[in-house]
Amino acid sequence: MNVLNRRTAIKGIVGAVAVTGVEKLTSLNMANNKIERGLKGNVNHSVCRWCLDEMPIDQLCKEAKRIGMTAIDLVGPKDWPVLQKHGLYSSMCNGAEINLVDGWNTKANHPTLVRNYSDMIIKVAEAGYKNLICFSGNRRGMDDETGLNNCLEGLKQVLPLAHEHNVVLVMELLNSKIDHPDYQCDNSKWGVELCKRLDSENFKLLYDIYHMQIDEGDVIRTIQENHHYYAHYHTAGVPGRHEIDESQELFYPAIIKAIIATGFNGYIAQEFIPVNKDKISSFQKAIQICDL
Repeated sequence: MNVLNRRTAIKGIVGAVAVTGVEKLTSLNMANNKIERGLKGNVNHSVCRWCLDEMPIDQLCKEAKRIGMTAIDLVGPKDWPVLQKHGLYSSMCNGAEINLVDGWNTKANHPTLVRNYSDMIIKVAEAGYKNLICFSGNRRGMDDETGLNNCLEGLKQVLPLAHEHNVVLVMELLNSKIDHPDYQCDNSKWGVELCKRLDSENFKLLYDIYHMQIDEGDVIRTIQENHHYYAHYHTAGVPGRHEIDESQELFYPAIIKAIIATGFNGYIAQEFIPVNKDKISSFQKAIQICDL
């Protein structure tokens, strides 16, 4: 082994040890937080950063930890040190995407996306995290088959790197009826077909319960049939994307029980816009509803 290769190997070993240490420390902190808050431990609770965007990230971490959250969703590298300071996990990383409408279904976006994701996959792995969000993009007149093939062609360019670094690219299912008109990955059938064609443990779906109730319904049966393709879940009340309590049509206790029954051990992240002026209390109640 020459000097350069030896240095590279040593650097890799040290990095792997550091990441393992971060993972173990984070897991310990999360377990302790659940016990201290009297939570059952069957659900890993998270909250999406943008839902409390007006709150400084340091304060959000303190509040999230106080009410029993063990992670924050949709944060990028600049905020990871703050999460780590508070013993919180980055349950869904972002920052590699162009935006929600320009995604992997358009070949013209591939050079930018391949560059962005190749860079971010390494950063996510080095920080000790796993999930990195991605998006199909809008149809713009594109048929489903073309969109699938384009996503396939683009994602295959970065999945070997994701596999090497144990990172999972997670494509979010969004409704195209109300919130994201023309978005292509707007139903489980299309998303699951993409998973099947890629045939990789490093590509999964983010099943957003709010979005999929709007576009396809039949939430529990869909989760039961396709759970092995879902790496992550988001919540919100329908209609309106507000609290997940009795003010809306979904019965979250039954949905969460169905998710737990699949053996899921990832994160369920609250992603709603509180009506209650005391936003933190709304998220605390959401944890209580989901802690089964």
